[in-house]
Amino acid sequence: MKSEIRDNLFDQAMEWVMSAGANIRNKINDPLEIDTKSNANDLVTTMDKETEYYFATCIRNKYPEHFLLGEEGYGDNITTMKGTVWIIDPIDGTMNFVHQKRNFAISVGIYHEGVGEIGFIYDVMADVLYHAKRNEGAYKNNVKLPHLKEDLNLEESIIGLNHFWLCTNRLVDEKIMQDLVRTVRGTRTYGSAALEFAHVAEGIMDGYLTMRLAPWDIAAGLILVKEVGGITSNIDGDQINILEAGSVVTCNTSIQSKLLDYLQKGRK
Repeated sequence: MKSEIRDNLFDQAMEWVMSAGANIRNKINDPLEIDTKSNANDLVTTMDKETEYYFATCIRNKYPEHFLLGEEGYGDNITTMKGTVWIIDPIDGTMNFVHQKRNFAISVGIYHEGVGEIGFIYDVMADVLYHAKRNEGAYKNNVKLPHLKEDLNLEESIIGLNHFWLCTNRLVDEKIMQDLVRTVRGTRTYGSAALEFAHVAEGIMDGYLTMRLAPWDIAAGLILVKEVGGITSNIDGDQINILEAGSVVTCNTSIQSKLLDYLQKGRK
């Protein structure tokens, strides 16, 4: 994608992200209609749907040749990453949105011919925008994020993880994960994959791992982490397929091999 086209697309996408965030803040205390999807903990609200519909309408009016992959049903049936594809999670961390009214984010990743060009992760209630353009670095609001620390030891790392490492046919043994937790300096769980990616990019967490995320959970975060020198793979160390749900390990490159060693050992 030519830089001028990317810059214009970035400016337009940022305007829509900020507008969507303002709308959510304005309605944060309004009554919500809450439904469930795959299970009782997989929540979706009228605000999730309203926000994705807003993006879908804006994109189709302004860029009718673009495609949309979204969580709430307003996207296209996408089987290839050809052309320009927007991958959007209107509210990443819906449970936090419902119960806490904070710690959730709008996540927007824009890909062109399969390459991540633009990423936004907007912590709506804190009014903090993480953003990146390919080969131009990542930013928190207007401050450029430094490259991640080199020569980091796993023992001095803070790792984000959740309790779902046992959910998919016991992918990783519980005792191995307990050993990992005892080895690292600390663990954190924020309830929003997008924000956990942003925290890895910022360097306030050193890694994040989970057994199953969807494309809209990670599309923007992949771009941010890459721009600060981090690395993302599945638990086998293979490249992420952006069109499929699966395991994710995103981290400082210094600790990737040791994290993957734990995960592989736990599968034996």
